[in-house]
Amino acid sequence: MPVRKKASRKKAARGRATGGFVGRDASPVLDKYPPKDPSLSPAGPPRPAPAAPKAAEPVPPPPAASGAAPAPTPAAPLITLERPFDVDEFASLLGETSIRVTVPRENLADVLARATEFMGFGIYVYAISVRPAPSELLKAFVVELQRVDYSSARGEWVPFTDKGTSDSPFGPSGTRT
Repeated sequence: MPVRKKASRKKAARGRATGGFVGRDASPVLDKYPPKDPSLSPAGPPRPAPAAPKAAEPVPPPPAASGAAPAPTPAAPLITLERPFDVDEFASLLGETSIRVTVPRENLADVLARATEFMGFGIYVYAISVRPAPSELLKAFVVELQRVDYSSARGEWVPFTDKGTSDSPFGPSGTRT
């Protein structure tokens, strides 16, 4: 039976007037559901009728209670221009000679951990100083990192001095000693 249906479709397609798809049989969907008259389709979603302007009524002030709490302070703005502190962004600064950042109290441990982990490679060593930021409640701290080198002659850590860059793996002098 499936063979007969295919044969009957081809015969029906050949018998139709032109206007079908080029290079293949016409769609049977168009026979069952012909296109609708465009004049019957809606123009779009209904538009709300414009509201009549109302007269502005004055809002009565709230009653003032004697001995009540002070008036509420204005609300904080919804959009702030300050970006929150990002520990990953701080970690991208590591490798510089001098770094100074203000760190919120809740991120201080992460910042110090990242700095000491970075120094674990032994290439960059920092002298780290932490002091409270100028605020009342110790909500932030100023963290300063200053790159240092070990001086075997003095036996202590001294501030890093940039000696330039070199293509030699033995340093700027180009010799092993």
